Amino acid sequence: MAGFASFGVRAEQVRLTLEPGQQLLPAAKPQKSYIKIGLEGLLIPSKQRPPINVALVLDRSGSMSGQKLAQAKESAIMALDYLRQDDSLSVVIYDHRVDVLVPAAPFRDRMAVENAIKGIKADGRTALYDGVRQGSVELRKYLAESKVNRAILLSDGLANVGPSSPEELGQLGRQLGGEGISVTTIGLGLGYNEDLMVRLSDASDGNHVFAETPSELAEVFRNEFGELTSVVATDVIIIIQCRNGVRPLRALGREAQIEGDRVKAHLNQLYSKQEKYLLLEVETPAGQDGSELDLADVEVTYRNLVSQANDRLTGALRVGYSGSAEKVEQSHNKKVMISASEQIGADMDEKALVLKDKGDAKGAGDLMREKAEYLEQQAKKYESERLLEQSQRSREVEQAVAAPASSEAWSKVRKEIRADQYGIKKQQSYK
Repeated sequence: MAGFASFGVRAEQVRLTLEPGQQLLPAAKPQKSYIKIGLEGLLIPSKQRPPINVALVLDRSGSMSGQKLAQAKESAIMALDYLRQDDSLSVVIYDHRVDVLVPAAPFRDRMAVENAIKGIKADGRTALYDGVRQGSVELRKYLAESKVNRAILLSDGLANVGPSSPEELGQLGRQLGGEGISVTTIGLGLGYNEDLMVRLSDASDGNHVFAETPSELAEVFRNEFGELTSVVATDVIIIIQCRNGVRPLRALGREAQIEGDRVKAHLNQLYSKQEKYLLLEVETPAGQDGSELDLADVEVTYRNLVSQANDRLTGALRVGYSGSAEKVEQSHNKKVMISASEQIGADMDEKALVLKDKGDAKGAGDLMREKAEYLEQQAKKYESERLLEQSQRSREVEQAVAAPASSEAWSKVRKEIRADQYGIKKQQSYK
């Protein structure tokens, strides 16, 4: 058959791969299918990595006293190993007040930064919103499209001073994301609001992590700074132009603007040797056995942080029609369908949490059982151990939703669900 089932093109820093969910569509009837737009940053030598502009925003409220604050300080100091003199760093601390412990500056006096962090003491309540906002003020002093700009927020408690709703934090995240600043949120223990933290990260395209105990913080900081030093592209814009009656229905996992047959999505950054993707569900028209269909044209633009140029990639997708149900079934792309199954499962998680929060524990449990059965079926169909593991985890959660909403047991499970769900949606490389 003429054309390509997938189209790969290599630019200096990013590889674009376009894959349909199936190479053959059933003839004579409309069909729902998937299009996967994969973007992978290519490997760069560490000496060529772009400079970093980072703000550490650390909770020092009274609940952080003891081991929590001790481990937070130790982990923050350890993370300084990843920085170079051409990077810029600021440290903001907050309780019910906000203090700039280390004003934004090039990272040239490590000992002064270490001593400042070692001197942090716990006290007061939690002005989380103001802490993040002040972190953004410091970041703007060295903000540049040639840099990786990020705030890293650590908190163990509920925001109880100033704006404190997920909607307000989401609005702040969207504002910062629009400026090229991503916010990674690290929730410590069982007392923080995971919906608020996830909304802030999601809106700015940052990471989100649940650290149940202080001992986990060192690994979290290592992973986060490892990613921070591997960013190869920013301001990534994906435009999909569907063709020949192909109708876009929804994007799975990521936000996207759908206007008619045109889809637009934005990613804040891409990392070396990691794939991020946009998965689009589409409806395809009926066709004739043996004919072909041009599904869509795709354009990707991004800021190349190695060459400091604006790069552009293009590709196209084509599939065929078949009157053979067996051939149609055999043409499924397992990799794409596994990703689609994961995203559908993550969406079911979100709906189950809504039911549980409304007091419908039975409805939430039923939905988790449905998810487990769906993922088990998909795991067998596409021979996926990953989907099977997620199915088994869903069965465990089905039992957990019976716990009282106010219990520590449910608080832990809920945070795990939100973190896992977010990681799947954003293809986060670590937990």
